[in-house]
This record gives sequence, C-alpha cells and structure tokens, in this order.
Amino acid sequence: MEHLSEKECKSAGMAVRDTLETISGKWKLLILLTFFKGGRRRFRELVKELNISPRVLSKELQELEMNKLVSRTVCDTRPVTVEYDITPYCRTLGPVINAMKEWGEQHRVEILGKKSTE
Repeated sequence: MEHLSEKECKSAGMAVRDTLETISGKWKLLILLTFFKGGRRRFRELVKELNISPRVLSKELQELEMNKLVSRTVCDTRPVTVEYDITPYCRTLGPVINAMKEWGEQHRVEILGKKSTE
C-alpha cells in the first residue's frame, strides 16, 4: 500500500473497520464460505454442515441478512422451510475472501513451514 495522507489513512481505517465488523467473528466467514462453495442451503443443512447451534446460527444469519450479505426465503411447504443464500452484493466479497485464503496459506507456510492438508 502506498503512503497515505492522514485523511486518507483515517478513511482507509474506517473502511477496514467496517469490513471487519461486518464479517468478523467465529462463524460469519465460515457461513459465507459454505454458500460460496455450495449455494442455497436450508437452515438445518447449515446447522449440520457447520456443526453450529441453531441459536448461534440464527443470530449470525440475521446479522448477515441485516448487512445485505444473505437473503432469506420462506418456502411454501409443509412444514414451512426457510432457505438462505448469498446476495449478489455478497459476491463482491469473493475476491476479498479469496485473498484472505491465499494470504492464510502463505502465512501457514511462513510460520510453520508447511501447507495445510485440509
């Protein structure tokens, strides 16, 4: 990153803070990665796939929906089912998440001297 003026630095800091507040926490990025790799999911599928409690998942999905990263669809079925998916707006996070993945792989090699086996 090039040298920034004080004003540009404050603005960049605010933008990075907003990003971190939106996607930080133990679960948000893992939830989003699940959608990126497999698309639309039902609530119970997410609970099983992520091994997350329904209460925590519900809270995280509400926050992601509030930030326009996830859409919620109530299906007209008996019993009623709810499906979630990422929004087109969330897809703009794809390059950011990919950059984080690549940096994490590089960091693992730098620190541990080996690649992840997962």
